[in-house]
Amino acid sequence: MAAFQAIEGANKNRLEGIFGDAAWTNKSRLPDRLLKDLMEHFSSLTLSLENCPEDELGMGYEYLIKKFADDSGHTAQEFYTNRTVVRLMTEILGPKPGESIYDPTCGSAGMLISAAAYLKAQGVPGRSVRLYGQEINSLTASIARMNLFIHGIGDFEIANEDTLRNPAFLVDGRLRQFDLVLANPPYSIRQWDREEFAKDRFGRNFLGVPPQSRADYAFLQHILKSMMPGSGRCAVLLPHGVLFRKEEAKMRENLVRSDLVDCIIGLGPNLFYNSPMESCIMICRTAKPKARRGRILFINAVHEVSRKSAQSFLEEGHIQKIVQAYRSYETEGAFSRVVSLEEVEKNLFTLSIPLYTGDPAERPPEDTRTVQEHYACWDRSGRILREEYRRISVLLSRGGVRNG
Repeated sequence: MAAFQAIEGANKNRLEGIFGDAAWTNKSRLPDRLLKDLMEHFSSLTLSLENCPEDELGMGYEYLIKKFADDSGHTAQEFYTNRTVVRLMTEILGPKPGESIYDPTCGSAGMLISAAAYLKAQGVPGRSVRLYGQEINSLTASIARMNLFIHGIGDFEIANEDTLRNPAFLVDGRLRQFDLVLANPPYSIRQWDREEFAKDRFGRNFLGVPPQSRADYAFLQHILKSMMPGSGRCAVLLPHGVLFRKEEAKMRENLVRSDLVDCIIGLGPNLFYNSPMESCIMICRTAKPKARRGRILFINAVHEVSRKSAQSFLEEGHIQKIVQAYRSYETEGAFSRVVSLEEVEKNLFTLSIPLYTGDPAERPPEDTRTVQEHYACWDRSGRILREEYRRISVLLSRGGVRNG
């Protein structure tokens, strides 16, 4: 234990708490003898990235995390997101050397590692990226620090705090802003301080205050406020409900009007352990390219999914198809469609993906009538209704209408 504490002390900013606060330091569960045998066993193997394919290391890590989660009474999703979905999100944002990357609900730091791996695949050294994460669970935050350290990432900072109540990354009393934000916030949590958020000193309620039963738009607004002007972009994994729920309609309207939303991607079911739920990825930018302003790309990727051994995942072909559709930013049959903000407004700011994609013959025709034409139609219908009411009244007064 003294050796572990010395390791922590020598790496205070990065490894603080990974041994002292973690369950695996319980000697009744992991005695010194067993720990010694475990270390000697692994020391006989060459476990470098060069000697062991990254894909196999990733699969092994996910298996161990799932086992740990199940054994400790947690859910696996609490620790990491399906890594094929994470890879899709990273590919879409395309991290660049020197950029700052942030995950406000980082779990075990899988998204941050994916961003670093993306740059490494481009031939960029891992130390050229700055990674920041915040995690409310102290044990999970410790796992995140250890995970980043093991992956050879030097410039990172993981804070153990409640993101909504106490955002950890500040500059001169304001939220620190980042070039990229990757996040999978906890879905629709009920236990959060809505009253405090309503008077948030960081201005994270600029779209509105979410209902107590769903904090999704609280996390989303934190993310939007944490994006750097100009270079800021985010990919956020969210429940489908944020696209159409009535209690969030006004916030959704404000979001659309802000023209921050760049793309909405609908994903297929069963991409999370022990959950059939479907989700969506929302891509936002603080400065959309000129050709994309006033428009949103909808991608219906619900069928882009494979299943093996009771687990769903995105294959390389699925990822590249979605990424290419995003980069081309064009309407492609039933798969993707570029929609103007005016059309979204006509649909009362609903962002439900099937409303805009799919077979054009199955979508309701676009209503192109002017306001005057709508009024004339309403006035004509009103006159007909009043005339019918008058006629029925006359018949009733004369006994001309009988029951049945």
